[in-house]
Amino acid sequence: MAKAEKPHSSVGRGARLPERRTAETRVRVELDLDAAREARIATGHGFFDHMLHAFAKHGRFGLVVEAEGDRTGPHHLVEDVAILLGESLLAAAGDKAGIERFGDIAIPMDETLVQVAVDFCGRGFLVFDAPETQEGETGLSIHLVHDFFYALSFHGRFNLHLRALTGRNPHHIIEAMFKGTGVALRRALAITGKGIPSTKGVL
Repeated sequence: MAKAEKPHSSVGRGARLPERRTAETRVRVELDLDAAREARIATGHGFFDHMLHAFAKHGRFGLVVEAEGDRTGPHHLVEDVAILLGESLLAAAGDKAGIERFGDIAIPMDETLVQVAVDFCGRGFLVFDAPETQEGETGLSIHLVHDFFYALSFHGRFNLHLRALTGRNPHHIIEAMFKGTGVALRRALAITGKGIPSTKGVL
């Protein structure tokens, strides 16, 4: 039987970091791990907005993302949003006392099945296994999706394993990855105990 998720603690569970500004992008992120309110996302890239909405909805996070990118394509925009979002996850988790630490899910979406596993352990690492696909309707290549999750996990300092076990439609594969990562992070960051969940005493 799956362990029930307790409500998150209200202390140290939100983050509003300084706006990230570069010569290529401007990004602002607000994150609340405990507020399942409607996300407000505006990046100027419709499909990316859709994916961030899915991530927040299934993670049950309160999320605000406001971002502007340059005219060279979505790469700088997507990567910089991931950097600040990862840093926000890390800040919102606080000292990680009481978190479950691990979270996983298998997300089906028609012909697609994506497996996602998270260890919120203080070490950024990504394993990403997905078929080569054409950008098509999404406007995001699978390579750029990889770069998003790499930056997210590296700057959030958590292990993230993403595997598309089956799938043909790139929209379905990418959306299942964003939904699944939201769910896995929600489970990993749920307050289910006391103290730091590590024999080392720190995460």
